Amino acid sequence: MRPGRRAVLGLLAAAGFARGAAAGSGRYDAMLLNCIDPRFTTGSFLWMSSHGLRDRYSQFTIAGGPIGAVHPRFATWHAAFWDNLDVTVQLHGIRQVMAMTHRDCGAAKLAFGEGALATRPQETAQHAQALGAFRAEAARRHPTLQVVTAIMDLDGSIERVG
Repeated sequence: MRPGRRAVLGLLAAAGFARGAAAGSGRYDAMLLNCIDPRFTTGSFLWMSSHGLRDRYSQFTIAGGPIGAVHPRFATWHAAFWDNLDVTVQLHGIRQVMAMTHRDCGAAKLAFGEGALATRPQETAQHAQALGAFRAEAARRHPTLQVVTAIMDLDGSIERVG
């Protein structure tokens, strides 16, 4: 006889796998805004964990991450992110927003054009400009939030920007 759903969930909880499942209405420390690219999900989790935020942050994932939240190419998406951040501040009392772009980003290519990203220094400059715009908009909307911005490389290394 196979164990039922409740039995499996009970075993997972006992083993510590369901650790954050009961935290639905709690207070969290941060929100992570990052890109939909699946190559960077593990690196994003590790980055947040390295900041002591494991199971203590909400996450908003959109193509381009912070680029998608501020670049005119994606203007119809902006309200979705900023409204979500407002709700996250209200419900969870977060103190910081962590915004991360990444190298070789398809949304960045759509926003800036491939030519503007042709070299690593150009790519860094375009991402830094978008991250700066993100920091400015976040500060305007939520002056008390700490804003951390970074670019993730293909090898998972992180470069803080700003």
